[in-house]
Amino acid sequence: MRRLLFWGLLLSLLVQLSCATTELHTRPGVMKMPTAVRTIPVRVVADASTLRVMTLNTAHGRGNGFHQLLQDDETALANLDRIVDLLETERPDVVALQETDGPSFWSGNFSHVKYLANRGEFTHAVHGIHMDALGLSYGTALISRHDLSKPEAITFDPRISPLPKGFVVSQIDWPDHPCTQIDIVSVHLDFMNESNRRQQAHELIETLRARNRPVILMGDFNTEWQQQDSSVRFIVSELGLKAYEPENSELVTFPLLGKRLDWILVSPELEFHSYRSSTDVVSDHRGVIAELAINNSVARSACTLSAHL
Repeated sequence: MRRLLFWGLLLSLLVQLSCATTELHTRPGVMKMPTAVRTIPVRVVADASTLRVMTLNTAHGRGNGFHQLLQDDETALANLDRIVDLLETERPDVVALQETDGPSFWSGNFSHVKYLANRGEFTHAVHGIHMDALGLSYGTALISRHDLSKPEAITFDPRISPLPKGFVVSQIDWPDHPCTQIDIVSVHLDFMNESNRRQQAHELIETLRARNRPVILMGDFNTEWQQQDSSVRFIVSELGLKAYEPENSELVTFPLLGKRLDWILVSPELEFHSYRSSTDVVSDHRGVIAELAINNSVARSACTLSAHL
């Protein structure tokens, strides 16, 4: 009976979601987290100019459970704390989050973005809200140990898919190269079919071309490289990005189907020093972690150009 009630409620919710509207292009504020006594060890790196990034679909705080409607608030908190443990272990500088809630009735009515940023000791956060109605608030987000600036949040055309998806983008200064600005993006594409994803990819490409900066594009693309008409492959081609070992079948990020759906893509100015999928079970997706470096000649050219402006 409980399962039947759940499916009835979920079906009703999906119908209402298809009618809900939200502002499609916003400039969300950058949240600055309260400074606190550091309890997490500072990550020691051989090269201070590298950047460690991570992407994770947080599944609305349900962990590996069936659906967030079937769990209580204490379970949501416990699931988020497991994500915090992963962040403490990996020590990323910037994290792209998807399916991450603001105050929502089905996941505790508090901001999961602020919770993860505060507990993980990140200093800045931006939340792109793609659904904000019917007691629900969720979308894509960035949490960072570096300053974030010039944020934009785009909710994809709701005529493409009834389930709101989109992306958030913000600029950072590259570590040790303050005149080199990089856009960092957290994106979530539609899961239903490749045609929907392709249309959403066009919206993403248009925005990033207009911003005209090197980019680190991370998120849940819901598509594999080898898939016919792959949208991740299309985005790489259109924006001239690089993917790490795109045909590597061992980098599974969605174990239920044995697929690689979550990606970190970078502009040619950047290099992968390392790249791997996490083995920690904190969601139905696995986190992806990469260590990135920037071409020093590019950084020097940017500083030279800045000095002459």
